[in-house]
Formats: sequence, structure tokens, C-alpha cells
Amino acid sequence: MVACAAQLWQTRIMQSSLVAVLLLAGGLGLAGSLATVHAAEPELPEVRREFRAAWVATVANIDWPSKPGLPVAEQQAEFLAILESCEELNLNAIVLQVRPAADALYQSELEPWSRYLTGEMGKAPEPFYDPLEFAVEESHKRGIELHAWFNPYRALDPADAPVSDNHISKTHPEFVRRYGRFLWLDPGEPAATEHTLAVIMDVVKRYDIDGVHMDDYFYPYPIRDDEGNVVPFPDDASWEKAVAQGTQLSRDDWRRENVNRLVQRIHEEVRATKPWVKFGISPFGIWRPGNPPQVQGFDQYASIYADARLWFASGWVDYFTPQLYWKLGPPQQSYTALLHWWSEQNEQDRHLWPGNYTSRLLNVRQTGWSSDEIVAQIWATRALEGASGNVHFSMKALQRNAEGVAGALAAGPYREPALIPASPWMQAPHGAPVKPQAAVHKSGGRWELTLSHADGAAPWLWVIRTRYGEHWNVEIVSGTVQRHPLPPHPGNDSQLESPAAVAVSAVNRIGQESDVVRAEAE
Repeated sequence: MVACAAQLWQTRIMQSSLVAVLLLAGGLGLAGSLATVHAAEPELPEVRREFRAAWVATVANIDWPSKPGLPVAEQQAEFLAILESCEELNLNAIVLQVRPAADALYQSELEPWSRYLTGEMGKAPEPFYDPLEFAVEESHKRGIELHAWFNPYRALDPADAPVSDNHISKTHPEFVRRYGRFLWLDPGEPAATEHTLAVIMDVVKRYDIDGVHMDDYFYPYPIRDDEGNVVPFPDDASWEKAVAQGTQLSRDDWRRENVNRLVQRIHEEVRATKPWVKFGISPFGIWRPGNPPQVQGFDQYASIYADARLWFASGWVDYFTPQLYWKLGPPQQSYTALLHWWSEQNEQDRHLWPGNYTSRLLNVRQTGWSSDEIVAQIWATRALEGASGNVHFSMKALQRNAEGVAGALAAGPYREPALIPASPWMQAPHGAPVKPQAAVHKSGGRWELTLSHADGAAPWLWVIRTRYGEHWNVEIVSGTVQRHPLPPHPGNDSQLESPAAVAVSAVNRIGQESDVVRAEAE
């Protein structure tokens, strides 16, 4: 996708080279500073296309809030600190866990408030606010996408007691099963699937999210008894009903089909409701041992009944984030080998944005990892034409700058901002982006850019390219911004020197960029 975007951009530059010279090389006509048109005028810089995200886990208060029952002001301050870290690192998305276990970190009529938020299941924040609404609004102010992360089947951790009366284990105990210490929705019960789907679509309809995300929990990971034998998932009742209704599938295939049906329906219903909202899944990083041949490890296809390869190859997701939580080198679980294999399964040309276990750096005495490993994985992802981004687990490691990883990313692969790769198979709410209207003027002793849209509708993002001499500075800001201070001349403390050129483009919700226009001087 990155290569394709680059080719399109280069074609655009070649086709409009004369226009670029006229618009950009002529300068802005600002007080006493006019650039001269000449053939060697620097070309517009290409803006990198790369998904840069982090998971923000709420289960067990891993990332946010730092503990249950914090005052609302502290919860909000912590979330704003997460977004500030994203801005410092040039991240362009977060994946926020909003449903850890049949509960909600948002106002819901379908499931109770999460105890991870207020300290008590079913208790709303006081004073009241809607955390997801707050998170979406604050993320969008900064031009950061927010993907709502749902656990589809986990129903209850015993630590969540006392359980509120509107929890699924009390309202519909007929499709809840105990497996190990957790309660689970039974994927074989159609009513359980309908409930999960209703929860997800409720959020899609009511909130301005940018993505729906699921992780690697489908049927639960197997547990073993005292003799070491795998304890079967207790779905005899739903299996017997399926047999009575005439299923011809084996029990294992029936379990996989239960999960497949949910994945496909989420994809279809999200697309029908808001065709600009992405749907992504982050499955376990190995589909089956032996794929590729040298790989060994857990078999998600046979053990948690997740046919992740089918979902990716069928295009049931807009992005795919296999959890490649291993180092680059060891052949049995090689980050690069698995990344290449997953790329080969991408038959519908969807986004491949692998997950990285950055939190390994929080305990290096046990893991032996270093920040160099994470940075190298980012470069390895970039080197593969079929991949175009990464997702870090989790935000805590980046905020704490564990083993210097945040600093290494900020000084290295994340030094410049990036646009999320476009999704041309999706549909933007207002169609193709309209080229912006822009003007430059002095305000308070410095140069300021005024931005507007010809049709009056704000775009998702503005891309602002400012040139001093031969140097271009690129900024990506929210489309809600109407006035933006331009960066000063690098190496020059004076705020008064006018830029040689300012070029602006608009980006819509599916990542399409408009034509670039110059900013006229007022």
C-alpha cells in the first residue's frame, strides 16, 4: 500500500510539475520576501504513509485508568497525558479497550459500567461524563484516530464481584459458561452472538469512532487439569442443539464457523452502517504451526477455533494486526518470517499492521529485550512492501520510555509525522476530499495560516508543508483547525522571516488526500 501510494504521488507530481512551479516556486508575495521562479525549485516532500498506534488496555487497569475509582478529573488528565505522548511520538491512532468483559467504559443500555473505571460494576462516573465520547473528541482534536476495542466473548472475571443486576451473567445465564476462573459467552449460542453484535453496533452508531477492533480472544485459551489434560469448553448444550438442527460439521469445524460468522457479520454491518469505519482484528501471531514451515508454537486454529487466515484472505477486515510478539531472529517464532507469511495471505490487499510486544521492555531481566529490537522491528515492517504500520502493546511502555524506546522511536523511525495509509475500498462520508482554501498573514508577531474548505465541511486532516530555503517542514493537524501558527525558520530565532512557500492539502476519513494548493498572502 505504501508503494502504491508513493507511485500515485509521483505520478501526480510529474503531471502537475508546471503547476507546482507556478504555485510554490513563486513564493507567497509576503512583505519584502519573494522567492524567484527557477527550474531547480525543491519538490514537495512526500508524506509518509504509516499506521502508528498503541493499545490502551483497560482490563486490570493495565494502561488506563491507572486504578479503579479515580476521580473524574484524574481519569481525564491521565487520558490527556496518553494523547500528549502520542503527539510527542507522532503516533496517529490509539486502540482503546471499551469492553473488557461484557462491561462498558461508556454509557450503555446493554451492559453495565466497568468496575475498572469507577471501582464498582454498574456505577457511573461522578460527576457524570462519557469516557468514550471524551476520548473520541480529544483524540480527534489532535488528528488521532480512535479505534474501539471489544472482547467478544469474555463475560466475567471473578475479581469483578459484586456483579450488577444488569450483567449478562444475570440477565441471560442460559448462554454463559464457566471455564476456569472466567465466565464466557458461548460462541455456539446464536443469542450470545447477537448480543455481542448488538453491543458493537451500538457503539458504531452512537460514537464517531474510526475503527472497531477485536483482539485474540475467541473461544478461550485452553486450560489443563491437574493431570495436564486439556479441559474441554463446556458447550455440550449448544452443540447438541446444533446437531438437532442438522449441522453436518464436525464439532471443531462448527466452533470455527461460529467465530467466522461473527467476524463476517461485524464486517458487513459496520460497512453498511458507517462505511468509513475500519474493522480490524489482532489474532495470535501464528495461524498454525508449520506456516511458514519452520514455525512452531500454539495452534490457534485448533485450540481457540480462530481461522484468522480465512478472515484476512477473504477481506473480512480492513486491517490485520497479527500479534508478532517474538524477536526478529529465532526461526521457530521469527517476527520477519511470520510477517512475510501473513503478507502472502493478503489476497484482498487489505492493510497489514503487525502488533509489537513493546511491553517486554518493562521487565528486561526476564525477557532480555532491548529498545533496539523494537526499533529494528519497525524498520523490518517498513522494508516489506505488503506491510504499512505497527501497533504497540501497550501504551504504558511508551509513556514510561521503557529502556529508552520512546526516545529511540522519536529520534528514529517516528521522527517525522505520517498519514495513515488510505483505504480506497471504503467510502468516505463526504466523498473525495475537496482542495482547501488557505491564506497566510501576520498575527501577534508571527506568520499564521488560515484554513477553510470550499464546500464548508471540515476535512478529517490538514497536511501543511512549509518551506524555508531548501528545507520543508511537514505538519499534520486536525481538520477542525481554522487558524494555525506556522513554524519559525529552523535555526533562526526570528519569528518574522516569511516562509518561501506554504502548501496545504486536505485528507478525508479514509485517508484520501486532495490536490495541494498554495496559501495566498493576505
